Amino acid sequence: MTARDTSSAGVPCWVDTLQPDPGAARDFYGPLFGWSFDDPTPMPSGLDGDYYTARLGGRLVAGIGQAPPQSPPGWITHVRVDDVGEALARAEKAGGKPLGQFGAGRGDRIAMLADATGVPFCLRQAGENDGAELSNEPNSWAMSSLHTTDVGRAQTFYGTLFDWELQTVPDAPFSLWLRSGQVVALVTATDGAAVPPHWSVNFAVRDADAIAQHAVALGGGILMAPMDTPGFRSAVIKDPQGGTIAVSATAG
Repeated sequence: MTARDTSSAGVPCWVDTLQPDPGAARDFYGPLFGWSFDDPTPMPSGLDGDYYTARLGGRLVAGIGQAPPQSPPGWITHVRVDDVGEALARAEKAGGKPLGQFGAGRGDRIAMLADATGVPFCLRQAGENDGAELSNEPNSWAMSSLHTTDVGRAQTFYGTLFDWELQTVPDAPFSLWLRSGQVVALVTATDGAAVPPHWSVNFAVRDADAIAQHAVALGGGILMAPMDTPGFRSAVIKDPQGGTIAVSATAG
């Protein structure tokens, strides 16, 4: 089992999805990935609905919560910070826009914001939930990737806020974001039409074709059929409420 560094400031540490019906999302992702769930807890202060923490083999892997009214379903990436208030102030100076702050358990503090290109994500200050306990293993979170219409502006924002450095990959449609020499995220340029700007979430799987077929059987859909890419076989699937994820199996 692989433990991601979720305690260092400036690294992605958690992913969750906000859905119109969290229970229905639980009933999709649970069978799809073999997740179990803790008893539901109330959403953070000021928000209505339940929040389900998902586990794989007893280890924390992701969360499912209630989306605000009229908000579309989607997956959100959280980045660890030492102090939410201080990080949010720096984010605003770098061109970010606050979307809300709230507590999420004993000691947890979260701020949702839009980056300088308008893409939402979360800042997370450690508390009761110290982040994902299992990653890069089948049926767990593998990587998050920013799809943006302005890579340069995004690099200035995330570089200023988290000390991320951009590294291009020859002949690849994406670039790497490094922090202290370690890959923390990916970034891909999009025209904003075929692929809207967003932070996408990729889950490792053993068999991308089987997972895609299972997603359809559970009421979801396939947005990108399984295809081979260097080192991986990947697909993009849609859950029954419209949230999307990528899944990737190691080739070979």
